[in-house]
Amino acid sequence: MDNTLPAPEPSRRAFSYFGYRFFWVATMLTSFAVQIVAVSVGWQIYDVTGDARLLGLVGLSLFTPALLLVLLTGLVADRVNRRLIMACCLGVELACAIFMLVFTAQPGHPVWPIFIVLVILGTGRAFLGPASSSLAPNLVPPEALSNAITLNATAWQVAGVLGPVAGGLLYGLGPSVAFGSAAAFALIGMLCVVLIPKPVVRESHKATSVETLLAGVRYIFREKVVLGAISLDLFAVLLGGAVALLPIYAKDILHAGPTALGLLRAAPGVGGIAMAIALQRFPIRNHAGRILFIFVGLFGLFTAVFGLSTTMWISVPALALVGACDMVSVSIRETIMQLWTPDEVRGRVNAVNSVFIGASNEVGEFRAGMAAAWLGAVPAVVIGGIATMAVSAIWSRAFPGLREQQSLAHRMVGDSEPAPAE
Repeated sequence: MDNTLPAPEPSRRAFSYFGYRFFWVATMLTSFAVQIVAVSVGWQIYDVTGDARLLGLVGLSLFTPALLLVLLTGLVADRVNRRLIMACCLGVELACAIFMLVFTAQPGHPVWPIFIVLVILGTGRAFLGPASSSLAPNLVPPEALSNAITLNATAWQVAGVLGPVAGGLLYGLGPSVAFGSAAAFALIGMLCVVLIPKPVVRESHKATSVETLLAGVRYIFREKVVLGAISLDLFAVLLGGAVALLPIYAKDILHAGPTALGLLRAAPGVGGIAMAIALQRFPIRNHAGRILFIFVGLFGLFTAVFGLSTTMWISVPALALVGACDMVSVSIRETIMQLWTPDEVRGRVNAVNSVFIGASNEVGEFRAGMAAAWLGAVPAVVIGGIATMAVSAIWSRAFPGLREQQSLAHRMVGDSEPAPAE
């Protein structure tokens, strides 16, 4: 008689895994560091020049390297140890924060070196994004991947809500305090990455070619589930984003002041964090694809509700629900994308996905601003919300494989394995 006990099932809790705990802390701290630097640099530039136009170059300086280097950053994430890439990129963040700490202490300094630092920081972030997104699936089993992605998104949301506030408060104490704190966060984050157990080294003996560089793009367009997941987020955020118009709503529609604007900006993050906590308690087990499309549609619906609102009592809860729906969408979509993407091409796919996310945010704000200039703020937001609901319905019909995805622990039963990416 066989008395062998069955092997215990892998835990669905990402924090049960030693390496992931250090990974999550590093993600949280470095996200805080970047938020603090971005806010402090904005204050610094405006304080020195008084030119609001230069503030628009801050985000552009951080995003442009990811766009220009998208093919290279993904390939590096697939060919080089991802933990090593993260450690090096956090070293770049640390160096940038230390430079700003020293440079801003000099009286009468010019601003152009600050933009060079932002480009360097953006370059480090461009390599960090695909590497970190691709490393997480190497640290937990598939059963815990959904939980890990939700926790990652929670870290970004917390940093997005509290980071700018912390940056403003720290800068109020002095630029050296703000940049010194960012340097400390980056240093601790780098140490946490070093403590992550060394993942399995993926070796590739294939020569680098144009075909190899484009493998991520080719894979996305070949695998309709991955294409559907990435493009759904691209168009939903592109059409439904309303963040750029919040100052107009706070001042001209809600007739409130800066405090109200702060509440409006914080509401999506608060809703996202609350939903992340709920997903920890009640994870999505079945019908993940259908739930994804439902919540993207609800994202558009609550965006339209916010657009029509003329009172803070409706606007703030509507934006909180927008953030909550977005959290569900991110958790499901990112998990499905990681499940469908083989590890040898995951870095390149994540690099393209990172650029799509950044482009949808940047271009989405531009779209909202131009639509508001032509139609008015309220029609711009309401039409954007309705368009997002339409995208959800159209994508549900256009990508049946994504719609019918069931579990967030495994690919759909019966799915064939993807063709080699390289």
